[in-house]
Amino acid sequence: MKENPLEIIKSADPELFNLTEITRTTALGEGAIPLKYKLLIAMALDAAEGAEDGVMVLAMQAMAEGATKEEVMEAVRVAHFISGVGSVYTAARGLKEIL
Repeated sequence: MKENPLEIIKSADPELFNLTEITRTTALGEGAIPLKYKLLIAMALDAAEGAEDGVMVLAMQAMAEGATKEEVMEAVRVAHFISGVGSVYTAARGLKEIL
């Protein structure tokens, strides 16, 4: 996996980094939605936002949690429906090495 993209924030402002970690663990922690689906939601949001690296990392994490290629692609379909074809291009670049 790639280096944590917030490593610079961690060293420059540990308090801000800790706040982001609290938010991440709250969003992706135990709850009503299983982790693989939370990761697929996050992946679709990153596709919509143009974050290729996020798509790649989140798809890999979702697949490690049991998500299938088909589930990943359905999440991309949802991103396309809501955010348009740009999200598909972002997803294609992010998923190129892992699907």
